[in-house]
Amino acid sequence: MSYASWMAIAHEAVDLAADIVRTRQPGSVTEKQDRDMVSEVDLAVERVLRKHLEAATPEIGVLGEEEGLSGDAEVMWALDPVDGTANFVHGLPLCAISLGLIEHRRSVLGVIDLPFLGSRYSAALDEGAQRDGTSIRCSVASELSEAVVSLGDYAVGSGANRKNQARFALTRVLASKAQRVRMLGSSAVDLAWVADGKLDASIMLSNKPWDTAAGVVIAREAGAIVLDTEGQPHTAESPSVIAATPTLIDEAIAIARSVL
Repeated sequence: MSYASWMAIAHEAVDLAADIVRTRQPGSVTEKQDRDMVSEVDLAVERVLRKHLEAATPEIGVLGEEEGLSGDAEVMWALDPVDGTANFVHGLPLCAISLGLIEHRRSVLGVIDLPFLGSRYSAALDEGAQRDGTSIRCSVASELSEAVVSLGDYAVGSGANRKNQARFALTRVLASKAQRVRMLGSSAVDLAWVADGKLDASIMLSNKPWDTAAGVVIAREAGAIVLDTEGQPHTAESPSVIAATPTLIDEAIAIARSVL
Protein backbone atom coordinates (compact mmCIF):
# COMPACT_ATOMS: atom_id res chain seq x y z
CA MET A 1 0.00 0.00 0.00
CA SER A 2 1.35 3.44 -0.92
CA TYR A 3 1.69 6.39 1.42
CA ALA A 4 -1.18 8.02 -0.48
CA SER A 5 -3.51 5.18 0.51
CA TRP A 6 -2.35 5.33 4.10
CA MET A 7 -2.79 9.11 4.09
CA ALA A 8 -6.43 8.78 3.09
CA ILE A 9 -7.00 6.33 5.95
CA ALA A 10 -5.23 8.66 8.39
CA HIS A 11 -7.40 11.61 7.37
CA GLU A 12 -10.56 9.50 7.76
CA ALA A 13 -9.45 8.50 11.26
CA VAL A 14 -8.60 12.05 12.27
CA ASP A 15 -11.97 13.26 10.93
CA LEU A 16 -13.64 10.88 13.37
CA ALA A 17 -11.46 12.10 16.21
CA ALA A 18 -11.94 15.79 15.49
CA ASP A 19 -15.70 15.42 15.51
CA ILE A 20 -15.58 13.79 18.96
CA VAL A 21 -13.22 16.41 20.40
CA ARG A 22 -15.20 19.36 19.05
CA THR A 23 -18.65 18.12 20.07
CA ARG A 24 -18.12 16.50 23.48
CA GLN A 25 -17.22 17.88 26.86
CA PRO A 26 -14.11 16.38 28.45
CA GLY A 27 -16.28 14.42 30.90
CA SER A 28 -14.73 12.89 33.98
CA VAL A 29 -10.99 13.33 34.37
CA THR A 30 -8.80 10.64 35.91
CA GLU A 31 -5.33 11.28 37.28
CA LYS A 32 -2.84 8.81 35.74
CA GLN A 33 -0.06 10.04 38.00
CA ASP A 34 0.72 13.25 39.86
CA ARG A 35 -0.80 16.09 37.73
CA ASP A 36 -1.02 13.90 34.61
CA MET A 37 -4.60 13.34 33.49
CA VAL A 38 -6.80 11.51 31.04
CA SER A 39 -10.33 12.58 30.10
CA GLU A 40 -13.30 10.58 28.88
CA VAL A 41 -12.75 12.16 25.45
CA ASP A 42 -9.13 10.91 25.30
CA LEU A 43 -10.38 7.38 25.90
CA ALA A 44 -13.31 7.66 23.50
CA VAL A 45 -11.13 8.98 20.67
CA GLU A 46 -8.51 6.29 21.13
CA ARG A 47 -11.06 3.48 21.14
CA VAL A 48 -12.86 4.76 18.05
CA LEU A 49 -9.65 5.28 16.10
CA ARG A 50 -8.11 2.00 17.22
CA LYS A 51 -11.18 0.17 15.91
CA HIS A 52 -11.12 2.15 12.64
CA LEU A 53 -7.41 1.64 12.01
CA GLU A 54 -7.39 -2.04 12.91
CA ALA A 55 -10.24 -2.61 10.44
CA ALA A 56 -8.71 -0.49 7.67
CA THR A 57 -5.10 -1.62 8.07
CA PRO A 58 -5.05 -4.95 9.95
CA GLU A 59 -1.42 -5.48 8.95
CA ILE A 60 -0.31 -2.34 10.85
CA GLY A 61 -0.01 -2.13 14.63
CA VAL A 62 -1.64 0.62 16.68
CA LEU A 63 0.18 2.35 19.54
CA GLY A 64 -2.07 4.63 21.58
CA GLU A 65 -1.12 6.78 24.54
CA GLU A 66 -3.88 5.42 26.75
CA GLU A 67 -4.11 1.71 25.86
CA GLY A 68 -0.67 0.81 24.52
CA LEU A 69 0.31 -1.29 21.53
CA SER A 70 -1.76 -3.81 19.66
CA GLY A 71 -0.29 -5.68 16.71
CA ASP A 72 2.98 -5.17 14.87
CA ALA A 73 5.59 -2.82 16.31
CA GLU A 74 7.74 -2.63 13.16
CA VAL A 75 5.06 -0.75 11.23
CA MET A 76 2.55 0.97 13.50
CA TRP A 77 0.23 3.90 13.84
CA ALA A 78 1.12 6.13 16.81
CA LEU A 79 -1.87 8.01 18.21
CA ASP A 80 -2.22 10.75 20.77
CA PRO A 81 -6.01 11.14 20.98
CA VAL A 82 -5.82 14.57 22.61
CA ASP A 83 -2.32 16.00 22.77
CA GLY A 84 -2.58 18.75 25.36
CA THR A 85 -5.23 17.18 27.60
CA ALA A 86 -4.66 19.75 30.34
CA ASN A 87 -5.35 22.54 27.85
CA PHE A 88 -8.44 20.73 26.55
CA VAL A 89 -9.85 20.15 30.03
CA HIS A 90 -9.36 23.83 30.92
CA GLY A 91 -10.95 25.08 27.70
CA LEU A 92 -7.70 26.27 26.11
CA PRO A 93 -7.73 25.75 22.33
CA LEU A 94 -4.09 24.63 22.06
CA CYS A 95 -4.64 20.92 21.74
CA ALA A 96 -4.39 18.47 18.86
CA ILE A 97 -5.18 15.04 17.53
CA SER A 98 -1.90 13.50 16.40
CA LEU A 99 -1.72 10.38 14.22
CA GLY A 100 1.61 9.28 12.82
CA LEU A 101 2.85 6.21 10.99
CA ILE A 102 6.14 4.71 12.14
CA GLU A 103 7.98 2.32 9.84
CA HIS A 104 11.04 0.60 11.33
CA ARG A 105 11.30 3.30 14.03
CA ARG A 106 11.16 6.16 11.48
CA SER A 107 8.23 8.56 11.13
CA VAL A 108 7.00 8.33 7.54
CA LEU A 109 3.53 9.90 7.60
CA GLY A 110 1.59 12.20 9.89
CA VAL A 111 -1.67 14.07 10.32
CA ILE A 112 -2.20 16.66 13.06
CA ASP A 113 -5.58 18.34 13.50
CA LEU A 114 -6.08 21.42 15.67
CA PRO A 115 -9.83 21.04 16.22
CA PHE A 116 -10.46 24.40 17.89
CA LEU A 117 -8.21 26.41 15.56
CA GLY A 118 -9.51 24.97 12.29
CA SER A 119 -6.14 23.81 10.94
CA ARG A 120 -4.90 20.44 9.77
CA TYR A 121 -1.29 19.58 9.01
CA SER A 122 -0.11 16.56 7.07
CA ALA A 123 2.96 15.09 5.43
CA ALA A 124 4.36 11.87 4.01
CA LEU A 125 7.97 10.96 3.42
CA ASP A 126 9.42 12.75 0.38
CA GLU A 127 6.06 14.32 -0.47
CA GLY A 128 6.25 17.67 1.35
CA ALA A 129 4.16 19.12 4.17
CA GLN A 130 0.81 20.84 3.98
CA ARG A 131 -1.58 22.92 6.03
CA ASP A 132 -5.16 22.52 4.83
CA GLY A 133 -3.91 21.42 1.44
CA THR A 134 -1.40 24.26 0.98
CA SER A 135 2.34 23.58 0.97
CA ILE A 136 4.26 24.95 3.94
CA ARG A 137 7.91 25.60 4.80
CA CYS A 138 9.73 26.25 8.04
CA SER A 139 11.01 29.71 8.89
CA VAL A 140 14.19 31.30 7.61
CA ALA A 141 15.27 32.83 10.92
CA SER A 142 19.07 32.89 11.06
CA GLU A 143 19.73 34.24 14.56
CA LEU A 144 18.44 33.01 17.89
CA SER A 145 17.78 36.62 18.85
CA GLU A 146 15.18 36.67 16.05
CA ALA A 147 13.62 33.33 17.02
CA VAL A 148 10.52 32.26 18.89
CA VAL A 149 11.38 28.98 20.63
CA SER A 150 8.89 26.64 22.24
CA LEU A 151 9.70 24.33 25.13
CA GLY A 152 8.11 21.06 26.09
CA ASP A 153 6.09 21.05 29.29
CA TYR A 154 7.70 20.95 32.68
CA ALA A 155 7.76 17.42 34.05
CA VAL A 156 5.04 16.05 36.30
CA GLY A 157 4.75 12.72 38.07
CA SER A 158 7.58 10.66 39.51
CA GLY A 159 10.92 12.46 39.66
CA ALA A 160 9.45 15.74 38.41
CA ASN A 161 11.50 17.96 40.72
CA ARG A 162 14.77 16.40 39.56
CA LYS A 163 13.81 16.44 35.88
CA ASN A 164 12.68 20.04 36.04
CA GLN A 165 16.10 21.32 37.10
CA ALA A 166 17.26 20.91 33.50
CA ARG A 167 14.06 22.50 32.21
CA PHE A 168 14.47 25.51 34.49
CA ALA A 169 18.06 25.89 33.32
CA LEU A 170 16.96 25.64 29.69
CA THR A 171 14.34 28.32 30.25
CA ARG A 172 16.93 30.65 31.82
CA VAL A 173 19.39 30.23 28.95
CA LEU A 174 16.80 30.74 26.23
CA ALA A 175 15.25 33.71 28.03
CA SER A 176 18.59 35.49 27.65
CA LYS A 177 19.15 34.51 24.01
CA ALA A 178 15.90 33.98 22.10
CA GLN A 179 13.52 36.70 21.00
CA ARG A 180 10.73 34.94 22.90
CA VAL A 181 10.21 31.63 24.72
CA ARG A 182 6.85 29.86 24.65
CA MET A 183 5.40 26.79 26.36
CA LEU A 184 2.24 25.80 24.50
CA GLY A 185 1.45 22.51 26.21
CA SER A 186 1.18 20.32 23.11
CA SER A 187 4.08 18.62 21.34
CA ALA A 188 1.96 18.22 18.21
CA VAL A 189 1.21 21.95 18.07
CA ASP A 190 4.90 22.75 18.65
CA LEU A 191 6.07 20.59 15.76
CA ALA A 192 3.28 21.61 13.40
CA TRP A 193 4.06 25.26 14.02
CA VAL A 194 7.80 24.73 13.48
CA ALA A 195 6.79 23.25 10.12
CA ASP A 196 4.56 26.25 9.40
CA GLY A 197 7.16 28.86 10.37
CA LYS A 198 5.13 30.15 13.33
CA LEU A 199 7.87 28.86 15.62
CA ASP A 200 11.54 28.85 14.71
CA ALA A 201 12.57 26.01 17.02
CA SER A 202 11.15 23.60 19.56
CA ILE A 203 13.07 21.81 22.31
CA MET A 204 11.56 18.89 24.24
CA LEU A 205 13.77 17.15 26.76
CA SER A 206 11.41 14.18 26.86
CA ASN A 207 8.85 12.72 24.48
CA LYS A 208 6.91 9.58 23.59
CA PRO A 209 6.23 8.23 20.08
CA TRP A 210 2.55 9.18 20.20
CA ASP A 211 3.51 12.77 21.07
CA THR A 212 5.82 13.31 18.14
CA ALA A 213 5.44 10.68 15.39
CA ALA A 214 3.21 12.86 13.23
CA GLY A 215 4.93 16.15 13.98
CA VAL A 216 8.43 14.88 13.26
CA VAL A 217 7.67 13.95 9.65
CA ILE A 218 5.61 17.10 9.10
CA ALA A 219 8.45 19.31 10.37
CA ARG A 220 11.06 17.46 8.32
CA GLU A 221 9.00 17.61 5.14
CA ALA A 222 8.66 21.38 5.67
CA GLY A 223 12.44 21.75 5.72
CA ALA A 224 13.15 21.69 9.46
CA ILE A 225 15.86 19.52 10.98
CA VAL A 226 14.65 17.14 13.71
CA LEU A 227 17.26 15.54 15.95
CA ASP A 228 17.70 14.42 19.54
CA THR A 229 19.97 16.01 22.12
CA GLU A 230 22.85 13.82 20.93
CA GLY A 231 22.53 15.34 17.48
CA GLN A 232 21.21 12.09 15.99
CA PRO A 233 18.16 11.87 13.71
CA HIS A 234 15.02 11.55 15.80
CA THR A 235 13.45 8.08 15.83
CA ALA A 236 10.62 6.43 17.74
CA GLU A 237 13.18 5.45 20.39
CA SER A 238 14.66 8.92 20.90
CA PRO A 239 14.26 10.28 24.45
CA SER A 240 14.21 13.92 23.31
CA VAL A 241 13.39 16.00 20.26
CA ILE A 242 14.83 19.23 18.90
CA ALA A 243 13.24 20.67 15.77
CA ALA A 244 14.50 23.86 14.20
CA THR A 245 15.08 25.71 11.00
CA PRO A 246 18.45 24.52 9.61
CA THR A 247 20.31 27.69 10.54
CA LEU A 248 19.36 27.33 14.22
CA ILE A 249 19.63 23.58 14.80
CA ASP A 250 23.27 23.49 15.94
CA GLU A 251 22.79 26.26 18.49
CA ALA A 252 19.56 24.67 19.75
CA ILE A 253 21.30 21.36 20.32
CA ALA A 254 24.26 23.02 22.03
CA ILE A 255 21.95 24.87 24.42
CA ALA A 256 19.95 21.71 25.20
CA ARG A 257 23.10 19.72 25.87
CA SER A 258 24.50 22.46 28.12
CA VAL A 259 21.72 21.95 30.68
CA LEU A 260 21.74 18.15 30.81
